[in-house]
Amino acid sequence: MKRLLSKAVVAVSLMFAGHAAQASQLDPLTPENSIVLMVDYQPQFVFSVQSMDVSKLISNAEGLSMAAKVFNVPTFYATISANQFGGQFFHQLTDARPDVKPFDRTVINPMEYPPLNDAIAHTGRKKLLVSGLWTDSCVTLPVLSALKEGYEVYVVVDASGDVSKESHEMAVQRMVKAGAIPVTWLAVMLEWQGDWKRHDTAVQVQKIAQTHGGAWGQGIDYFQTMVAPKH
Repeated sequence: MKRLLSKAVVAVSLMFAGHAAQASQLDPLTPENSIVLMVDYQPQFVFSVQSMDVSKLISNAEGLSMAAKVFNVPTFYATISANQFGGQFFHQLTDARPDVKPFDRTVINPMEYPPLNDAIAHTGRKKLLVSGLWTDSCVTLPVLSALKEGYEVYVVVDASGDVSKESHEMAVQRMVKAGAIPVTWLAVMLEWQGDWKRHDTAVQVQKIAQTHGGAWGQGIDYFQTMVAPKH
């Protein structure tokens, strides 16, 4: 009888925990509750990326990192064997964020590298956004670990790449089934902005979009050069 009662208590606890997790996922990403982890943007790994255009991938990653800087979102770069094998973190990202120094490691899963794990935990935040190379290993593994540690994890799919479309897509499916939420970098930036009345960040967001936002960026250019001067 006691064993049945104990199982019932556990079941109810898990049910409420599940409801709490779902409720927190309904809360928007904000500059105050987000963390960004960007993994292994290094030459050795980008050479074999086939899941998307590499120049677009780098542009998206740069846009994400620049947006995080605008909104003061804690951002962490991670490399693996940078001096022995992987090469240095993409200069586009380090140039955009000279304030962020990569954590170099040998373990494949960045969340298993204590200095980095501790630094992320020290922020006290639980909404973790992860992107990087390759999707099916150095993105998937930290995502699964972070979920297990109680983080609410968002995978920035268009700033992540893999050796094939199949590898990328299967990795995303695996992470989603485990509880992660797929997002795109531009959607994240706009969610952080939240309200165009926040003029201090709105201008910078538009500048990022003009360089990295594709067609929308061109739309901003058109408005500023063709429409705005007439009003």
